Amino acid sequence: MKNILLVDDSPTVLTSMRQTITRGGYAVEDCRSGEDAMKKLGSGYRPDLIITDLNMDGMDGIEFITQARKTGGCRFTPILILTTESGQDHRNRAKSAGATGWLVKPVAPQQLFDVLNRVLPA
Repeated sequence: MKNILLVDDSPTVLTSMRQTITRGGYAVEDCRSGEDAMKKLGSGYRPDLIITDLNMDGMDGIEFITQARKTGGCRFTPILILTTESGQDHRNRAKSAGATGWLVKPVAPQQLFDVLNRVLPA
């Protein structure tokens, strides 16, 4: 079973995404901040995929991706941004930080699973 780490400061988004992703047969861990996610990664947790919000208090998604990419076990882990932002400038910054892809909230379950199937190795 593939493990996915969700990082979002919205409890509603975490609950909704967790329910959708687990129905697809994935294991889900979640964190409510970039700082908490870095602690989890620092403890040795190695997800197969990370989905992070862009706009969060404290460490935002771009900074989280930058730090996660420096963590040995996450250097090549696919990381998707899930956000309400759709501007090209945000996408360029995320890509430069190491984001693999971009999803705009709200994301339809089938669209999410299509992306997961593309970025997660079989």
